[in-house]
Parts: sequence; C-alpha cells; structure tokens
Amino acid sequence: MVHSNRHILVVSHAAQDESLDAMALVCSQLREHGITPVIREAEQADLEAHTPALAPLVTLESGVDTASLECAVVLGGDGTILRAAELLRGARTPLVGINLGHVGFLAETERAGLSDAVARVIAGAYEVEDRLTLSVRVKQGGTVVFETWALNEATVEKASRSRILEVVLEVDRRPLSSFGCDGVVMATPTGSTAYSFSAGGPIVWPTVEAMVLVPMQAHALFARPLVVGPESSMAVEILARSGSEGILWCDGRRSCDLPAGSRVVVTKSSVPVRLARLTPQAFTDRLVTKFDLPVDGWRGPTSRD
Repeated sequence: MVHSNRHILVVSHAAQDESLDAMALVCSQLREHGITPVIREAEQADLEAHTPALAPLVTLESGVDTASLECAVVLGGDGTILRAAELLRGARTPLVGINLGHVGFLAETERAGLSDAVARVIAGAYEVEDRLTLSVRVKQGGTVVFETWALNEATVEKASRSRILEVVLEVDRRPLSSFGCDGVVMATPTGSTAYSFSAGGPIVWPTVEAMVLVPMQAHALFARPLVVGPESSMAVEILARSGSEGILWCDGRRSCDLPAGSRVVVTKSSVPVRLARLTPQAFTDRLVTKFDLPVDGWRGPTSRD
C-alpha cells in the first residue's frame, strides 16, 4: 500500500464490472507512480474484492481532507461528474471526466483514452477551467427554508401531473410575466446543453458569463427563453391564489417541496466547479462530436475570415 503526499480521488458511477475494471486500472496506475488513490467508502468492498492486490484502499470518509486532493478522476457519465462535484463542493479540486456512459458532455475523454488521461493527470498536464454555478434559495413567507447550489440547472416543476403550475417570473427583483406552465428551468452555460436544451433553451458557450431561464410548456404569449448577466437575479414564485404546488430540483440530485406561495431565487454562486481539460478543443467541435452534427461540405474559413 502506497502512502504519499499526493492524493487523487477516483469516483465511479456504480459497482458494475466495467466501472470496477476502470477503477482498478486507475488506482493501480496511480500507485505505480507513488500516488495515493482515494475512493468512496461505498465502493471499497466491491473494488477490493474485484482486485485484492489494491486492498486496503484509502476512503474519502476516513478523514481525508478534500482540500488535499490534487485532482479527481471521474469514471462515468455526466451524472457521475455531478455527483463528484457535489462531493467536492467548496474544494478547489479539478475534475477529469472519463466517459463510461452515453453522451458524457462534461467528460474529457472516452474509455479508450483512460490510461493516457491518467498519465496526463499524474504529470499535471492539464488546464483548469472554472465553470459558473448557481446559488439557489427557497423562501416561504420571507424566510429562507432551503439553500443549495447547481452546476447544470435549478428546475421548478409541477408536483401533480394533472395540474399546471401557476408562476410569476422575476428578473433583477422586478416582475416579468405570469402564466401557467409545466415548470421553469434556470441554467448555467454548462447546463445549457442539458435539461435547458431539451426544454428549448439556447446553447451558451462555457466562456460566456450568463444564466438562462427557460419556461416549459407555458400557456402564455410571452414565454421565450431569456439570457441574463452574471450579476442578475432570477426568481420564480408559485402563485398563492392558484393553489398549485411544485418541487425544486437542482442537478436532479437535491430537491425541495414548494407549497403555493414559495419563491425560488437564483443568482450566480461565488464557488465555481473546476474542470480539468487535458487537450485544447473548440467548444464547437465538442458540440459536433457529442450531438453527431452534420458538417459535410464545410470547406473551411477563407483568408478573409
């Protein structure tokens, strides 16, 4: 068992054979270079049974300071990266995503590039990109009853499938419009390719400091997606007169019930999520690759472009 001053977190999405194989490879590669791999306690028994030579493994719950983690190698899809971001909230640890899922929009590389990716992590050969996150508060009767954050989006949804949600929208502490709807998505540029995109919102380049508000299935003439600046605030209030109830979901992981009269306030958080980029890639290329967009016939820019 290797103990060193270098600690790297390894996060997987489930105790499945493919995930365990990938975790074992990463942990072994780290140890070969004198680095201590750190895993979650929930995966310790399965991984040590899968690869006995790794036992005993250091777990995050054993008292490891998240501030001491040099990097986190995340094995899975976007959901796993969101889970890792939650584990490391407040630390400055960058995340490197290795896609074992489907689209894996946040991932840096695919399974085939795993060993090369870990080698670059070991060498520190990566650039760190700060991603904007949301600060989310729920107020009832003027009192804050719930506080959380989101990397992708905060979504106010109707609690009952048989009833629409009556809401009023607010931007910069001023009322904008009220209507019935299925819900409202408030997203970051990172989340603009996730739920917000599915709801009809625009794709926002990650270098743009902005937030997006997208009504879902709104019964209104004015219910277009909005893009606001990083200093703005957005709010969704569930109208008390309607009797409708909703639920707040943040990144699909943290939730809060919203009785009629509840108010959800969203602003830019002061704590970003840090993503490690192994190789420079234009965001346009990432869109083309992940969404399999047709670019046949493109001849390239001219000297005048």
